[in-house]
Amino acid sequence: MTLLAPKTAEPVEQAAPPKRSTLARRLVPYGYLSPTLILIVVLMVVPIVMVISYSFRDNVIVQDNSVFAGLANYTKVLTDPDFLAALKNTAVFITVSMAAHLVLGLTFAMMLNTQLLSGVTKAVFRIVYILPWLFTIAVVAVIWRMLLDPSGVVNYVLHTLGLINEGVNWLGDPGKALWAVTFINIWSGYPFFMISLLAGLQGIPNDLYEAAAVDGTNWFQRFLHVTLPQLRPVIISMAVLDLIWTSQQFALIWMTTGGGPLNTTEMLSTYTYKQAFSEYEFATASAAAVLVLLITMVLAFFYVRSQRER
Repeated sequence: MTLLAPKTAEPVEQAAPPKRSTLARRLVPYGYLSPTLILIVVLMVVPIVMVISYSFRDNVIVQDNSVFAGLANYTKVLTDPDFLAALKNTAVFITVSMAAHLVLGLTFAMMLNTQLLSGVTKAVFRIVYILPWLFTIAVVAVIWRMLLDPSGVVNYVLHTLGLINEGVNWLGDPGKALWAVTFINIWSGYPFFMISLLAGLQGIPNDLYEAAAVDGTNWFQRFLHVTLPQLRPVIISMAVLDLIWTSQQFALIWMTTGGGPLNTTEMLSTYTYKQAFSEYEFATASAAAVLVLLITMVLAFFYVRSQRER
């Protein structure tokens, strides 16, 4: 007698939910991005396009009927002695600032990363070193204008130490003004380098230092062959970013010297501002702004390239 196996109920096929069309699924991410894209287009792309168009025309904004001028505005800017002086001052300003930021930031970062100091001492030093970065650039400008005044604290200290005989007008002397504003920019900007390099130092494995010590290397050799190669990506990224930010510095220069005296502290940013809102030469200012944009794009290209290599 054979036993018949009970019949199993066949599964009921459920209707598959309707699939979204391929086009709709592809448009969903752009729907989420659309508010940001609209803001970028309205606040960045459109103004850039307008400025570029202004640079090829004459009598823009101030007159209704502007005329096409071709490259005349660029020729005028590139042959302007004030623009060439601003370009030279900007090159000195950003180069010295970036080098000093790197040296000071790395020095203080290594000091805070050492094992020779206690935790409390490191915490106190971190607060002291990061203070310049907490002030807004307007506060920094006002403070240093008071400190560097001929009757200010800096001259008083130097006179007390016997280093000067009379008060020096640091921001009003054509031979000292550029170096004075560069020093202020260095003082206010090195904490960002210090924090970034400190994070990089804390990410270096101790095994590398122990292996180098076993090989008989001294502290300088370990710094040269272990620390610097490990910090190379951070140093390159920070250097390029600092060049971009410093080249666009405006508020500090405008609130301390205004580009003077005798254009010795004139920067590309202050030159462009004066052309637009002091001389009302908006076409010339647009051409100068486009040149600054090109310089910034070159620096940004190297920054993106370093990030991809990293």
